Amino acid sequence: MSELTPEAVREALKPVVDPEIYISIVELGLIRGVEVAPDGRKVKVTMTLTTPFCPEGPMIIEQVKQIIAALPGVQESEVDLQWNPPWDPRTEASDEVKAELGIWD
Repeated sequence: MSELTPEAVREALKPVVDPEIYISIVELGLIRGVEVAPDGRKVKVTMTLTTPFCPEGPMIIEQVKQIIAALPGVQESEVDLQWNPPWDPRTEASDEVKAELGIWD
């Protein structure tokens, strides 16, 4: 069995999209951190949403939890939702997303 890494968790989360703009939450930069316990049994994802008023926020968080829980060997998962600092696509989104959103440096 291969070791679960933060990068593998991020890759697994790429299919989760913000349903209002249809862009991956990973590419948007909403996943701020991933911690995997040394034994791979516990995964903690620190994330934010595009806005505290996101009507789809609970659904997005539930999708993240389900994906983490389904990863091989994971017995405990946690999602830590943070609002500070507020999400800023200029610094957190991928270059491709910035281009798609019309954000230029």
